[in-house]
Amino acid sequence: MTSIGLQRMLAILLCLTPGGAACAAPDAAATPVRAQTQRTVHAAAPAALAARIRELGAGFDGRVGIAVQSIDEGWRTGWKADELYPQQSCSKFWVSLTALDAVDRGKVSLDDQVSFGRDDLTLFHQPIAAQILAGGYTTTLGDLMVKAITTSDNTANDKLMRSVGGPDAVRSFLARKNISSVRFYNGERALQSKIAGLIWSQSYSIGDAFYKARDALPLSVRRAAFNRYIEDPYDGASPNGFVSGLARLKRGELLSPSSTARLLQIMGNTKTGANRLKGGLKPGWSLSHKTGTGQVLGDVQAGYNDIGILTAPDGRSYAVAVMIKKTSVPLPTRMTLMNNVVRAVIDSHQINGAAYTL
Repeated sequence: MTSIGLQRMLAILLCLTPGGAACAAPDAAATPVRAQTQRTVHAAAPAALAARIRELGAGFDGRVGIAVQSIDEGWRTGWKADELYPQQSCSKFWVSLTALDAVDRGKVSLDDQVSFGRDDLTLFHQPIAAQILAGGYTTTLGDLMVKAITTSDNTANDKLMRSVGGPDAVRSFLARKNISSVRFYNGERALQSKIAGLIWSQSYSIGDAFYKARDALPLSVRRAAFNRYIEDPYDGASPNGFVSGLARLKRGELLSPSSTARLLQIMGNTKTGANRLKGGLKPGWSLSHKTGTGQVLGDVQAGYNDIGILTAPDGRSYAVAVMIKKTSVPLPTRMTLMNNVVRAVIDSHQINGAAYTL
């Protein structure tokens, strides 16, 4: 019997004893007792879930951090969740938060128009580049946010970042909101060049120029830069830092209600990483998330992540972060790890769900 059920039975027994007439309306008193007990009962993560997360982390062939936080109950569990891991495109989450905070403070509007030229191009994944190279491109800040989150467009994200104050604005937002264990570097061009052992040249933004420049470096130079990044990532963040930020977003502690709803809706339409965290969903569950994928040297990848908010059919939600710092295992193995983390959270929710409905 749960502690909540035991308290109810004791209340009924007291009402049946002499002098118990004062308890004539036990249902009226049940609600506040139940709410207080839930906060106490669920202050610690469910033991089976904590054990399963540890098992998944310890069994993975690579350096991985995992964090899960109940947004409603407040408990948290994880595996090596306080270390800093390469964020890669998961950092676009902080850029969008910064942009929406600027909207809330009346600094910008998502309807503000921005125009692109060739000097705005970045590298790697930038679908917007085709439109820019075709003769320039004009759109809104809101459209850039959608492109940055749902398709992980690097050029859209960097333009959004610059439009609301640049890297310093993001770092200022993190500091003002007391978001800890999160670093933010100077945008995709500076970050990816430094990881590769290069200094950015705008010529790298066209075609395969970046790859050719990177491949022309001595392997020893590339490896030293790559390993330096893994050990102390310039864009490092901890899984605990991410789940804390995600939980605060969901609870409405970072943005206005309209901005909160907008970002969660955009993240709910993310197209990347269909078989990362999202691959573990069960019917009726939903995920608002952001992926991140780093560079590869030889058979080693530095950064393979997915972070997001998992919501149950009953409306209860969990912040989840799986961040792989370094691994050589095949992609399906990494995806299976992420699937299994989500399945563990769902299974725990279903097992412990009876306590929520008492």
